[in-house]
This record gives sequence, structure tokens and C-alpha cells, in this order.
Amino acid sequence: MNMRRPHSPGGAGTPPMSMKGLSRSFSLLKNYRGVAFLAYFSLFISTAAMLMVPQITQNIIDAITHGLMAQKIAEIPAAFQSMALQKLGWTAEQFARYRDGGVQAVIWSGVLIVLFAIARGLFAFSQGYNAERVSQGVAFDLRNRLFEKIQRLSFSYHDQNQTGQLMVRATDDVDKVRLFLGQGLLIALQAVVLLVAALIILSATNYRLMLTILPILPVAMAVFFIFSRIAQPLFLQVQQKLSRLNTILQENLAGIKVIKAFVQEPVQKQRFNQAAEDLMSQQIKVSRTFSFLFPFVFLIANLGQALIQYAGGRQIIEGTLSIGEWQKFSMYLFYVFFPLGQLGFVINQLAQASASANRIYEILDAESEVKNKPDAIELPPIQGRVEFRNVTFRYFGSNEPALDEISFIAEPGQTIALLGATGSGKSTIINLIPRFYDVTSGSVRIDGYDVRDVTIESLRRQIGIVLQDTTLFTGTIRENIAFGKPEATQEEIEAAAKAALAHDFIMSFPEGYETRVGERGTTLSGGQKQRIAIARALLLNPRILILDDSTSSVDTVTEYQIQQALNRLMEGRTSFVIAQRISTVRNADQILVLDRGKIVARGRHEDLLEESPIYAEIYHSQLIEDAPAVAALSGASAAE
Repeated sequence: MNMRRPHSPGGAGTPPMSMKGLSRSFSLLKNYRGVAFLAYFSLFISTAAMLMVPQITQNIIDAITHGLMAQKIAEIPAAFQSMALQKLGWTAEQFARYRDGGVQAVIWSGVLIVLFAIARGLFAFSQGYNAERVSQGVAFDLRNRLFEKIQRLSFSYHDQNQTGQLMVRATDDVDKVRLFLGQGLLIALQAVVLLVAALIILSATNYRLMLTILPILPVAMAVFFIFSRIAQPLFLQVQQKLSRLNTILQENLAGIKVIKAFVQEPVQKQRFNQAAEDLMSQQIKVSRTFSFLFPFVFLIANLGQALIQYAGGRQIIEGTLSIGEWQKFSMYLFYVFFPLGQLGFVINQLAQASASANRIYEILDAESEVKNKPDAIELPPIQGRVEFRNVTFRYFGSNEPALDEISFIAEPGQTIALLGATGSGKSTIINLIPRFYDVTSGSVRIDGYDVRDVTIESLRRQIGIVLQDTTLFTGTIRENIAFGKPEATQEEIEAAAKAALAHDFIMSFPEGYETRVGERGTTLSGGQKQRIAIARALLLNPRILILDDSTSSVDTVTEYQIQQALNRLMEGRTSFVIAQRISTVRNADQILVLDRGKIVARGRHEDLLEESPIYAEIYHSQLIEDAPAVAALSGASAAE
């Protein structure tokens, strides 16, 4: 068994922050390249429409000022008009155009502004809508990949990681990545396009004025770089604390009956309050950081605007800059500093997305300790011979073996009973047969095949399992029985239910097999859930049957009835039975008595009574405990 530690979501062992996870998320965009092209094409068109407005604004202002000046010149005597035109540098044709066409120029400029506004609105809608389609598609892909990966990770991974943390990865972390790919990436690109285009236009318009603000830009970029380095670890800690909060919530909802039974509501409330306070404090810390960033960015922008006001005002006074050109320059200057503010917002999203993407890929990159070999073969239909050959197994983090040099053979059709105290290794043995874990040393063989040499799917399809902790899923009783064989007919489902003595109580419900069970089967009693779980296993008609204390949740009479049904159904199948009471396994072909991971006795019931002091002690102690139920069992037997 590979004892390498599985990746752990978050915590002290988290690797240093990087952009690796987020850059890998970009590859998912290729699945939506057509829609992404529409989004980015729309971005360029809407941005181009935005960049045209300052030039049109200059035209309007110049048309108005030139028209007013032309009208004033027209009012002075003709002898002085030529002197005025010469001083302004106007030709006679320009004078006539400014005098007669000012109003027309303003009208046409206004029409163009409206047209560009409409174009910008339409393409901005296309940009936002298609970007959201892309981001939702990426989120869909990530969530499906995460779910599939979590389903395939080995039990050892789930032993080391909390359910609440995994849930946050598939919900909140995925949403952070989605927001950046759907909004942040487009905003960043738009900011870069606006910034570069505005700088080019400003340089072409008035390079002297442009040089005035150029030294400010590197300062702003340095500020963004510093804040991005600070923000990533902060957002990682937010996600870790959110995972902790979600874990507490999930555990409390799952164990609400235990909490109420032990009157632990105040204690659990305190735990939740502490986790919520830690999360709130971390989010406030992030908010404080970014509350400093944005005013600092606006301070830089205002410094740039002040410099332009001073330098532009001097050029206007000197006559080298018109009011229209100055207004255009001021508007394009907004397109320089506004993108800087956008980049501040993008850094916020980038930091969150990069932290979340790294957490997502921690799961996607996690190695499953139990997986198919490259050359694994399909396990053919089996007879059911199971052999444990010198099997030793250790759980992760444990120095003591859960199983120590275990060897036995179960021939086809035999029933093997496992008996022993809690922690003796009974459940570990049955977990190794369907390869929930891999042995540390030795081998588990079915019909001569090492279970590690066959595909997991072909192995588990031929094994029926009823676990000690009965799990039912939200849905109908019929769906739960047919869970492992969805295509089963109603007749097959009813036959399995009858064999498990579940049919009668199912038909007592008004909706019969279409009765819906609550979350985890909470609307059913423990015995009812157990019998449905037995029916679910029997429907598969497996060659190997595993019953992990499958009668633990029923009363003595029901236990006896179920045991009688199981005795008939186990005929011809290799069955492994874990039971706390000897009465349920006394007819087994072989009883294995375990103690601290070793087989300390084996044989049939009669032989063990004589040869094993441990078995005899368990048997006699249970005779005393079961004495009150003897009459009930006798009555049930007589009724048959």
C-alpha cells in the first residue's frame, strides 16, 4: 500500500501561493472558444466606441468656440476682419465654414455620439452576456471534474479530509474562479486596451502634455504589484476559514439528534460563533487592505489630473492648445486613470481566484491510493473463492497494524463469520475485499486473481455490501433498492424486498414503493432502513455478499426473521458476516475470532466452544444477555 500522505485541503501545509492553478483554469476556455470570441470581439467594439467620444466632444467644443469667434469677427468692420483672421491663422474659407456651419457641426456630432452610445450599449450587452456564458460553462466543467475526482478518491483521502472543506472547494472556490474568468479577465483586458489606446492617442495629440503624466504610471503599477502580493495569502486564509465554518455547519446538521440528546447546543453555538468570528475578522482584514488601495489609486489619479490642469492651462494661455483639445485630452486622461482603478478591482478578483484555483487543483491533482493499474484486466464472472494470503494492513498515521499476517480461505458458497471486540480488525477485513483500501503487504485474491490486478469496477460489481451505517438517498424506496441496478424491473425489486422482509412494511405506506424517504432515510426506522439496504445488495445477485453487522438496528424478533431469509439467500454465495451476537453466526462454515488484528481462533461453532476460551466466554455472556428474548424467538420459530 502506498502510504504517502494524501493532499490536504488548506491548512498549515498549504504550499506558497502561485498563479499556477489559475493559469491551468484558462485551458478550460478552449471548450467555449466560439462564445469567448464573441465576448472579446464585443469588448473591442464597445471599447472603440468609447474611445471615439472624446474626439467628437472636441469637435463640438471647437465648432461652438469657432462659430462664436466667427460671428464676432463678422460683426467688426471689413477692414479689420483680415487682420483678425491673420492673427487666428484662419483662411477665408475656414472663416466662412465656421460662421455658417457651427450649428450643423454640433448637430452631426450629437448624432454621432448617440450612434456610438447605442453601439457601445449593444456590444457591451453582448460582451457581458457571452462572458457569463463562458464563466458558467467553466464553472460547470470544474464542478463536474471535482465531483468526479472526489468520487474516485480512495477512502484514505476521505479519512484525512473533512466533508465541509471539500464542499467549499466545489461551491465557493469554483465561483471565485468563475467570477474572474467571466468578469475579471474581461475587465483586465478592457483596462489594458483603454490604457494603451489612450496613451497612444494622447501622445499623438500633445506629446508635451503626455510627458507630464508619464512618470505617474510606473508608480501606480508598482502599487498594484505590491498589493497583489499582499492580497493572495489574505484570500487564501479567507477560504480556509470559510472551509472551517462550513465543516462545523455540516457536522452539526448531520449530528443534530446527538447534539440535542446531549444538550450541547450552547457548546456548538460557541464553536460556530468562534469560526464565524475568525472568518469575519479575516474578511475585515482583507477589506481594510483594499480600502487603502483604492483611495491611494484615486490619489495618484488626482495628482495626474492636477498636473494636466496646470500644464494644459499654460498651453491654452500661450495659444498652443485649444479648449476643445484640452477637453479631449482630459477625457482621454480619464481613460488612462480609470483603467488603473479597474486594475485595482481586478487584483481583488485575481487574488481570490488564484487562491481558489490552487485549492481546487489540490483536489484534482490528488493521487488516489487505490486505482486501476495501467494493465488491469476485467474480472470475469467469479465463483466466489476468497483468499487472504499473509495480509498486513496499517491505516495512515498508525504505527500499529490493523491486520497482522492474516491468512484464510473462503471457498465458494461458504459463510465466513467475523467475531471480535471493537477495533479487532473485522471491518478492515471486509474493506479489503472490494478494495476500499489496498493491503500494506500480502494479497487478497478472488478466484486466484489478486484484487489489485483487476479493474475496480468489475470487482465491485460482483460484490453485494450492506454496511453497518445504513445510507439511503433522498428519493423513493424503489430508487434506493435499485441504486446499484437502475434498470431493474419492478418484479426484481419486489423479489429482493420480499427476500429482505421489507415488502410488507413498504406496501403499508400509501404510496408503496414510490414512497419518498427523507434525507439519509430519516423518515424510516432503523430496522426499515437496514432491510432496504439488504434488498439493495440482494438485487445485484452477487457471488460475494458482505454483511457488516446488518441486523444491528432491528429488534430480536426481526433479527431472527431477517437471519432466516439471509440463510436461504446466502446459499451458493460466499458470504462474510460481521455480527456482535453469536446467535446470528453460529451456523457459519467458518468463524474467525479476531483480537488486535490477529486471528486468535477459527473453526465452526461447536469446535470453538471447546477449543477457544475467548469464544466460549463471549458465547456464555451473550446467553445471559439474550435470555429475555428466548421466548420471543421460540414464538417466531413456531409461527413459521
